[in-house]
Amino acid sequence: MENNNNQSQHYNKENLQYEAMSVKEWLGTLLLLMIPFANFVLLFVWAFGDNAVNKSKKNFCRAYLILLGIVLGIYALIIAFVVAITILSSI
Repeated sequence: MENNNNQSQHYNKENLQYEAMSVKEWLGTLLLLMIPFANFVLLFVWAFGDNAVNKSKKNFCRAYLILLGIVLGIYALIIAFVVAITILSSI
């Protein structure tokens, strides 16, 4: 009996991973991501945390972090370019 109970709990956890998130859950997720500094912590926890996180949320956070890295890389290149132009023009 206990083995069946453990299997059903395991099945329920995996089932929750693959269920579609409701609009209410997405709104809560997006509202939490609006909090400065906490959003980065939450993104990393949801993207790379345990398997209890919904797969849709996990993939969303991973994609968000990838996009954030690309944008920060582009900003760094632009800033480096502007600094280099400024230094070269002063010579």
